[in-house]
Amino acid sequence: MSEQSLFKTVTIPFKPIPRSVALSASVLIWVIVIAGWFALAYSGTVKDMFLPKPEAVVTTTIKMMADGTLWEHMLASVQVVLIGFIVSSVVAVPLGLMMGTYRIVQAFFDPLVNFIRYLPVTSFVPLFILWIGIGIEQRIAVIIFGIFFQQLVMIADNARSVPRDLVNAAYTLGTRRVDTVFHIVLPATLPNVLDVLRVTMGWAWTYLVVAELVAARSGLGYISLKAMRGFQVDVIFMAIALIGILGLATDQMFRIVRRVVAPWAV
Repeated sequence: MSEQSLFKTVTIPFKPIPRSVALSASVLIWVIVIAGWFALAYSGTVKDMFLPKPEAVVTTTIKMMADGTLWEHMLASVQVVLIGFIVSSVVAVPLGLMMGTYRIVQAFFDPLVNFIRYLPVTSFVPLFILWIGIGIEQRIAVIIFGIFFQQLVMIADNARSVPRDLVNAAYTLGTRRVDTVFHIVLPATLPNVLDVLRVTMGWAWTYLVVAELVAARSGLGYISLKAMRGFQVDVIFMAIALIGILGLATDQMFRIVRRVVAPWAV
């Protein structure tokens, strides 16, 4: 492909591009970011106490992996995020579908849901500590509170977008009204529901630090706070990078699940 034809291809809205071009663009952005990091760190433009050198972050990571502490903190964080996300999703998916399908359910829950979802999660951390304690349950509660009400609203909106002709056709074929949600609405919205879960899983990782900043004794957010007190910027960068990598891994898992479960929507 000539440079001229390639330029025309990549500048056409929604036009698919060659896989090699997409991969090259994905690699290029990381090369630019890492090169910028090297340039700022080694040129002396930014002091080490504000921006650590890449080798310091790598050395710290290897050291903490070797003594086992990094695995302990990673496992603690993954446990909190997964449990909170699963508990939230198990309740939010069916309830969101019901809210989007039945107007009476929407009328009942909408005022409360739309009020709570605008409340800052951080303001509830002290309350969760008072109500639940300082164990893992408190951290899980922060994750659930941070994503549950957002999931409800987004899933309900997807359910309301199901074509009415599809529902009426199902009634014509003998589908009972009580089966509408899980036999008609869920299959029709499945790709969008998976997208909602993928997006809110990303939010769960962002709330992890909030959950672990107070009264935690393990986790990537905990070691970030501990490192901040000792001006260990390399540890903070390591924790941030690991949260990003773990979040990216779960994001890719949801993309794969979506392609397998709903191939017609790819």
